[in-house]
Amino acid sequence: MLHSTTLDAGMGETTIERARRDELAEMYGTHAPDAVRLAFLLTGDGELARDLVQDAFVRVAARWPRIHDPEKFRSYLRKTVSNLAKNHFRRRALERRHLANQTIHRLERDPGDRDEIFERLLTFPLRQRTAIVLRYYLDLSERETADAMGCSVAAVKALSARAIRQLREEVWQ
Repeated sequence: MLHSTTLDAGMGETTIERARRDELAEMYGTHAPDAVRLAFLLTGDGELARDLVQDAFVRVAARWPRIHDPEKFRSYLRKTVSNLAKNHFRRRALERRHLANQTIHRLERDPGDRDEIFERLLTFPLRQRTAIVLRYYLDLSERETADAMGCSVAAVKALSARAIRQLREEVWQ
């Protein structure tokens, strides 16, 4: 008599493992469209949304033996997709800050670029120029820059990012 955990000859998986795999495949088919919609609404990027949902299912699948209630699965999947989207944007913000710092440090190393950068900065709108000068030349934090400019931290981030992107395009491209 064969036990339910006996290995299948062809696939090397147990009956229980195959049943879990089939159950997960069914859950994916049921919940992936809603999860992709959620991820798209959070990110605005269809390809990124599909990637986040696949990553979320991999994480949920690892916990599947402990999640049996379909409503808990749906809730856990939504939370996982939301967290992955949030982490994605955190990493992007960190990368932008790193690139911005590299740009500023490059100015310090190359005097030829520094003069050209300064000339370009003078052509930028005053708020962008102010954000760059306070943030990178005076080395103020985002909060200190926002306070000095009388605006939000988000505005400082946006102004700085726009100015640095424009500098990259005009000076180093």
